Amino acid sequence: MTCRYTSPTERQDTFLPPVQPEKEMEAMEPATAAGESPDPPPSPPPKEPSPADTSSSSASARATQAPALEPPAVREVAAAMEAVERDAAAIAESYASLFASLRVALSNVTSTSAENIECLGDVVGRLQESALEASSKGNKYINSCLRLNEEMRGLESLAMQLKILRKNVDSLDLAVNQLLRLP
Repeated sequence: MTCRYTSPTERQDTFLPPVQPEKEMEAMEPATAAGESPDPPPSPPPKEPSPADTSSSSASARATQAPALEPPAVREVAAAMEAVERDAAAIAESYASLFASLRVALSNVTSTSAENIECLGDVVGRLQESALEASSKGNKYINSCLRLNEEMRGLESLAMQLKILRKNVDSLDLAVNQLLRLP
């Protein structure tokens, strides 16, 4: 196991398989591509040697001994790494699809927002026109009310004058009636 630090706060533990020479890797690739196992088939169990064959067979066995075979753990690690690579590619594709969908949704929302802002501008303009019109009509109404109030004040003084005139007419009528009754 080797530890590799990528930054002061981040740590990655990496389990690295034993390094294989390039020739063994090249020899393994064609067999793997054809779907064959990179290991040769297991040899049959050896026969019991006779005592005479023991000395000569041990020397020849050492000379013809096969190179060290790959342990099954290395194949499992390679298969696991391939699975991780496939999963990573699928995740990357999912993220790309997600970001494309988000981009389209953001574009739609932006265009809708622009249309809504334009519509809101139109509504605000019309509301402003209506408010100005209502304000001018309200000012006309207030001015009419003020004129009516002035006229009503003028009518009050006229009403007072009429009351005084009526009193005068009543007193004159009373005086005339008194003069006519004297004989």
